[in-house]
Amino acid sequence: MTATPPEPTKADRRRWARYLAEERAEAQVYRDLARRREGEEREILLALAEAEGRHEQHWLDLLGGEPQRLPAPSVGARTLGWMARRFGSIFVLALAQNAEGRSPYDSEPYASAQMAADEKVHREVVRGLAARGRRRLSGTFRAAVFGANDGLVSNLALVMGIGATGVSAQFVLFSGIAGLLAGALSMGAGEYVSVRSQREMLDATQPSDYADAALPDLDLDANELALVYRTRGMPEAEAEARARRVLEAARTLDGSSPATDALTLPGDHEVVGSAFGAAASSFLFFASGAIIPVLPWIFGLSGTAAVVLALVLVGIALLATGAMVGLLSGAPPLKGGLRQLAIGYGAAAVTYVLGLAFGVSAG
Repeated sequence: MTATPPEPTKADRRRWARYLAEERAEAQVYRDLARRREGEEREILLALAEAEGRHEQHWLDLLGGEPQRLPAPSVGARTLGWMARRFGSIFVLALAQNAEGRSPYDSEPYASAQMAADEKVHREVVRGLAARGRRRLSGTFRAAVFGANDGLVSNLALVMGIGATGVSAQFVLFSGIAGLLAGALSMGAGEYVSVRSQREMLDATQPSDYADAALPDLDLDANELALVYRTRGMPEAEAEARARRVLEAARTLDGSSPATDALTLPGDHEVVGSAFGAAASSFLFFASGAIIPVLPWIFGLSGTAAVVLALVLVGIALLATGAMVGLLSGAPPLKGGLRQLAIGYGAAAVTYVLGLAFGVSAG
């Protein structure tokens, strides 16, 4: 038997009003996202908004109607609403997923068990929508985030280590530019080889028209074309029937045969992409991150001022890329940003200490 909630106090009513404001803000986020979607995803988002509307009505009933003063939604809810109105992207869904996971209804005596259950289910629904977005998200975007992050960390560690040896600002600048070019060229070359190898592998494994011209000369009752189809996964009976149809068509069309048409895999090269395009993208993404640690020296700073500014600039960039990586993986963005910051600063600290040691021994 469910315990009767205690008599409400003024604090309870203020809390209900806050819940009401949050539910309205969440429902509006889903409606804003729905305007940027179509089909099934739009219907799902509108259903979520309707469910939040039921929760909103629950708090209105407890309050006895619309309160005279409704508190503003939380900063997080307002930020989410702003993003939903302007972007409607995977990042908004990822943030909404985290927001649904922070529902207070489990410990709220005036919330029904159904409302608490709804919020848990909502989190999984939003997770599913976010997962769809992650799968659709361009591989180029992922490469941009990870490539820029690699450039940030590697070149920060390089200029910190070189700078700690006590060499001139010009030498640090030269080292940073050299590190940028070396890293970006290495990334670009590696991406070129990877994509080129994938395309060559696809060329070697895709069906070809090598034997098409010889098809009319095969024996209709005992032909090895069926073996070709069996190697591609067809059951024996289906392969035999397919081979017979193809040979009959080949003879009818004077050697022009659809033998490989049904099993060719169009678009595989498009999925892999251009080797030159992948190499250029990888080069630019790495370079865009690697240039940031060098900016203070490019603009003429040196010594402690350059080091501090480089750390600040890279720290901001690491927080941003880490937050985006966290969102893409469904983790809290702040946690992802702080983790990336710790990794980047940790690598820089190691090379800085080594630079100090070499600088002292050289002196």
